[in-house]
Amino acid sequence: MSERRYHHGDLRRALVEEGLALLEAQGPAGLSLRAIAARAGVSHAAPKNHFGNLRGLLTAMAAEGFRRHCTAMRAGLPKRAGRAARQMAALRGYVRFAEAHPHLFALMFSGADIDFHDAELGAASADSYAVLRDIAAGLDWDKADAPDAALRAEMMLWSLVHGYAQLSIAGLFAEDGATGAPKLPIDAIVPRFGYRG
Repeated sequence: MSERRYHHGDLRRALVEEGLALLEAQGPAGLSLRAIAARAGVSHAAPKNHFGNLRGLLTAMAAEGFRRHCTAMRAGLPKRAGRAARQMAALRGYVRFAEAHPHLFALMFSGADIDFHDAELGAASADSYAVLRDIAAGLDWDKADAPDAALRAEMMLWSLVHGYAQLSIAGLFAEDGATGAPKLPIDAIVPRFGYRG
C-alpha cells in the first residue's frame, strides 16, 4: 500500500477509519495497532500517541459505530412522521445496520474489548439509545401503568430488536439456516403498539 500523508489533526480520524475498514475486511482477529498503522501509511507507534493502546482505538471505533448506528435508525423518515412510523423505521435501521456491519456491531457491545467509561463512547451510545427512548415513550401496552413504564418499554423494545439482530446475523432466521435474508423481516414480528397522548 502506498504511503499516505495526513494533515495535522486528522490522523486520529484516519486511524479510526482504517481500523473500521480492517475490521470489515478481516474481522476482529485481524486487528492490531501495527496492522491499522500500516493501512494508514504511518509508523507503528503513531496509534499509541492518539489512543494509548489497542483498546483505546477499539473504543474510538465503537463510538463511531454508535454514531452510524444512530444515523441508520433515523434514516428515511419524513420530518413529521408519527410515533408508530418512527418506531418501525428505528427498528428496521437497527437491524439493517447490524446485518451490514456484524463485526462492528459485535464490537460496540463488547465490554471486554472497549472502555464503556470513555466519554466519547458514552456520548455516542447515549445518542443511539435516545432513538430507542423516543420510540418507547408513551407506548400503550400492558406495562404502561407501571411506575417505571418508560424504562420497561425501552428495555422491551431494545431486547426485541437486539435479539432479532443477533439471531439474524447468526443466520438463524434465514431460509436455509445459514445465509441470506431472514424468512420474516422485523416488521412481521413486532406487535402493533399504540401510543398514549
